[in-house]
Amino acid sequence: MQTLQNHFLLAMPSLTDAYFQRSLVYLCEHSSEGAMGLVVNIPVDMSLDAMLTKLNLNPPATATAEMKQPVLQGGPVHGDRGFVLHSFRPGFNSTLQVSDEMMVTTSKDILETLGTDEAPDHWLVALGYAGWSAGQLEQELVDGAWLVIPPNPKLVFDTPIHLRWQQAAASIGVNPLHLSSQVGHS
Repeated sequence: MQTLQNHFLLAMPSLTDAYFQRSLVYLCEHSSEGAMGLVVNIPVDMSLDAMLTKLNLNPPATATAEMKQPVLQGGPVHGDRGFVLHSFRPGFNSTLQVSDEMMVTTSKDILETLGTDEAPDHWLVALGYAGWSAGQLEQELVDGAWLVIPPNPKLVFDTPIHLRWQQAAASIGVNPLHLSSQVGHS
């Protein structure tokens, strides 16, 4: 089985589930046992500094615009758990190295570094994750629910949130206006 870890899933127009409609998911894990990813383009109504304050982790006094960025809705599973998708920076507890460039950390110690010199160069915070059981994602791909997009950290860290879905499609030469909600097989 070819792993899709460190790839993006671009939701096709036929995918109308409230959590995934026009979503872009970064796959952190993918194996014969299932898959786990983070939706990277759907914000919740909370800024990062507000979330840190709510967790009694005071944002740095020199808080930058990064600290005002919205927290993202990472997916429908464990919406109360935080995930930090970030550029390579080892040393945090509970970190999974997804690729040479990307890591995901679930421990509180990384939150304490955000907005400081100790933080990774690039990061985003998501609540919850998207999960698929064994064979489920593969079936959704066969059903035409997703397009697979090659890895590109710039889609996550350098592209405005509201443009990520369109830019992901454009990265493989697809105009989102030409995508159909109809699947081309039976």
